[in-house]
Amino acid sequence: MRCFVLMTSILALTVTGHANAQQSDVASFYAGKNVEFVIGSAAGGGYAVYAALLARHIGKHIPGKPQVVSRMMDGAGSLTAANYLFSRVPKDGTVFGAVFTGAIVEPLIGDAAKARYDARDFGYIGSANRETAVCFTRPEVDIKSWRDMYQKSLIVGGAGWASSIRQFPAVLNKILGTRFEIITGYPGSKEALQAVERGEVQGTCGIQWSSFAPAFGNWVTEGKVRLFGQISAPPGDPLMNKMGVENIWSAIDDENKRQILRLIFDQAEFGRPYLMPPGVPADRLAAMRAAFDATMKDPEFLAEAERMQLPINPMSGADMQSEVARLYQIPEQYKEEARKALE
Repeated sequence: MRCFVLMTSILALTVTGHANAQQSDVASFYAGKNVEFVIGSAAGGGYAVYAALLARHIGKHIPGKPQVVSRMMDGAGSLTAANYLFSRVPKDGTVFGAVFTGAIVEPLIGDAAKARYDARDFGYIGSANRETAVCFTRPEVDIKSWRDMYQKSLIVGGAGWASSIRQFPAVLNKILGTRFEIITGYPGSKEALQAVERGEVQGTCGIQWSSFAPAFGNWVTEGKVRLFGQISAPPGDPLMNKMGVENIWSAIDDENKRQILRLIFDQAEFGRPYLMPPGVPADRLAAMRAAFDATMKDPEFLAEAERMQLPINPMSGADMQSEVARLYQIPEQYKEEARKALE
């Protein structure tokens, strides 16, 4: 018995010593370095705001406390940034990125010629929030429910190919027969919202509430826009439910259509994703995941997020890796239908 206890103690000390040595090696690697944070969105939009907040806090939780230097890389709904992160940056742990959720599922259900990567190969650090997308109109537009969209047209502002404000209404048109008329070409959600304000378009569909609420939430309280729909995992977002905003799933009766749409809409579960290129050493990826998890609990980070009205409901890097893998395992028949809907 004494021999067993002794051997167990030696094994525990060996494992602990190995873990400490790994942490020391990671700290030595990062000490004095700059870590580049590539943000695949336009400045001022929700993704950029979340990413800037993360950049201000994550560095102190990375072993060695490197300086985090942000770099904006807008283009093609984050596909430019995703392609860059996949194949054109050092794979040593000195670069990580923020991309739209649509960029993660683009190789699965979109245009593989544009998305030159397999999203399963990225090393996921985590996601800062699980998202709810909303759809709204200017007040003079006579649309009050999802079922109204089966009968009436709505001109909405869209952004890049992989952005949710372009993808979601396009998919709803193809799968459900809604009548969104999508004006594409706006750089991001901020510009699409400004187009609503100018009266260039009648509304927007698919924008994350966390992107909309901090800067434009007063539009709802002041009656400048009317929320008519949410896109959220059942039973729906608690705030949207309280406000009486109808969930898309209540307007879908066909189970096959629900499966196709879940393939596209479930990306909201990792609504603010952060990732590293493939091939980063496992100990450095683990250190970045731990730094992300620590940041999500950091009182200073959380206090700043609250002041900025940014919801924080994180998903860990390991859980996100599993969720991406699950999406890629959905039966091919549904993937094909989703691809057709996105054409």
